[in-house]
Amino acid sequence: MRKHFFFSCFLLLLIVKVSAADSIKVACIGNSVTFGTGLMDPSKESYPVQLGKLLGGKYQVRNFGKPGATLLRKGHRPYANQIEFRDAVRYMPDIAIIELGLNDTDPRNWPYFQDNFVADYLYLIQTIRNLSPKCKIYVCRMPPITFRHARFKSGTREWYEQIQQCIDQFAATHDVELIDLQTPLYNRPDLFPDALHPIPEGASIIASSVYSALTGNYGGLQLPILYGDNMVFQRNRPVVLKGIANAGQKISVVLGSQKGEAVTGKDGRWTITLDSLKTGTPYSLSIASPDKKVLFRNIVSGEVWLCSGQSNMALRVNQSATLKETMKQPEDPNIRLFNMQPDIFTDAISWDSVALQRINQQKYYTPTKWTECNAETVPLFSAVAYYFGKRLADSLKVPVALICNAIGGSPAEAWIDRHTLEADPEFVDLEYKWGENDRVQSWVRERAGQNSMLSNNKLQRHPYEPCYLFETGIQPLESFPIAGVIWYQGESNEHNVELHERLFPTVVNSWRKQWGYEFPFYYVQLSGLATRYSWPLFRDSQRRLLKTISKSGMAVCSDLGNEEDVHPRDKKQVGERLAAWALQGTYGYNLLPSGPLYKGVTFREGAAFVSFDYADGLRSADGKELRTFELAGADGLFVPATATIIGEEVKVTSPSVKDPKQVRYAWQPYTNANLVNKDGLPASTFRNE
Repeated sequence: MRKHFFFSCFLLLLIVKVSAADSIKVACIGNSVTFGTGLMDPSKESYPVQLGKLLGGKYQVRNFGKPGATLLRKGHRPYANQIEFRDAVRYMPDIAIIELGLNDTDPRNWPYFQDNFVADYLYLIQTIRNLSPKCKIYVCRMPPITFRHARFKSGTREWYEQIQQCIDQFAATHDVELIDLQTPLYNRPDLFPDALHPIPEGASIIASSVYSALTGNYGGLQLPILYGDNMVFQRNRPVVLKGIANAGQKISVVLGSQKGEAVTGKDGRWTITLDSLKTGTPYSLSIASPDKKVLFRNIVSGEVWLCSGQSNMALRVNQSATLKETMKQPEDPNIRLFNMQPDIFTDAISWDSVALQRINQQKYYTPTKWTECNAETVPLFSAVAYYFGKRLADSLKVPVALICNAIGGSPAEAWIDRHTLEADPEFVDLEYKWGENDRVQSWVRERAGQNSMLSNNKLQRHPYEPCYLFETGIQPLESFPIAGVIWYQGESNEHNVELHERLFPTVVNSWRKQWGYEFPFYYVQLSGLATRYSWPLFRDSQRRLLKTISKSGMAVCSDLGNEEDVHPRDKKQVGERLAAWALQGTYGYNLLPSGPLYKGVTFREGAAFVSFDYADGLRSADGKELRTFELAGADGLFVPATATIIGEEVKVTSPSVKDPKQVRYAWQPYTNANLVNKDGLPASTFRNE
């Protein structure tokens, strides 16, 4: 029996040795992120440990992380000089994953020794290959250093970007593969309590990214959220199809009579470009990988518009004043709706732990699909967006697609991409303790505080947080080609007009950069509300922004305001006024896109003579004398004035102001101003500069 026992043990040891010899050895080389600094138990939670579990028994994964290590050999702690590196080389790995560079952002390192970066990286790799010539080397784009880092604004931000570019170029020009650890973590600052080291969830994301790069397994065929039955491709543009699948897989698409093929790259991504589609003809689209096939039906080509902003854009048709009229004939297959609704609303409540966690994980919008307009879908869609699309469809006689992702109460800064915001020396300050930052409107901060009251997480996120809605509501659209944007927002930024004058153009530029072209951006001027004393100044600021933002237009709606309700119900006229801008500015229709917009003023003979754009047929809306014009002299004291239409100008006088220097109009929070043009479109609030 004892002989049999010892023989069995010998066989077991032999099997273990053979298995170890057959296993693939993976060396995880890096700094404190690789080591697992900040984790409760790095031996169980670090990314190399989690990677080993994902890879399974065929792989042996070892952690050679060294906290504080630099890639630069003249840095303050060169990894090349550490015992961890000697151990990694002696390990003779089959695969080496190098995650270095974060500590090179230290002011002791990068400013002085950056010219050595490429040579030092080559030294590291060559040292490994001297003992392991067949070792496959992967270099990593660094995980993020978030804005909370003590040196973020004093140099780390810029040096991090420079090092990241060096890593990208190094991988492209040398025989190594690149693993991107920045992109999957960049939008998750909540995973980095000290701005540098991830919590276990962050380490898990790193492990998954490395696992996919090593195995080519990206979870199979995945498509953008906008792909589905009833979808609309932007007409007169090539159809660009894209998605993710496992690395090296062949992707086949069939769209009508067109066919296309592609092979996914090492990152699992694929793109196929087809010719533009004939407008109005329904198509089917099939997309197939070796292990999955999907089929989408009733696809058309037409005009695609993104409709966004806050609650006045989100307000539904069934909340509008024209619901009954609309529901007499809601069916219209020529209008397609993609209604992105939040899974968690920012109502005046405290969210539970499940909601708080979903917010942090950016699982904010409820999955949805394209629908045609009918009695079920129209009442639940944005009223402004629907009436905008209805006028376009009726005028253009082509399919119109409307994507709505508006979120009630959202401030403009929530819709800006993180890189743009953090690169701006002023805007980056909005991120710091934004819930206590008085540059963020008090109502916004108070509502966020109420929603997050039950959270114990100091880094708890919220939809109103800077960048959050861009990351959850814009990036997932995958730059799906659009004709343009309509926007109704501003109520949550009216407290600081000067800041909004920079924020709003930044929103526009951020989105245009995301799509890669300059689409038109048409927006709604705030209407009227008796208790919002800053609104006249804000409305005038919005008017002046027309000169700052190219391909823009502004729908004036001060005549549609409600003295007591921030949500006026007449949304049909708002949508149709936005459509007038699109018809004239985007589609070339010969019509007035706006009411009178202030152009200039001359002061002579004791009067102000005000000229306007879009001034054809100036008149009063109600046939009465013009109201709400005011004059001021050099002292700046405004008094009510008499206004008379003379051709396409308005003459403004007051016996109290003998030598006027300033003129303004509709300068009340809620106004009964009545100057319009021949089409009955109202003049904008203005004050001469």
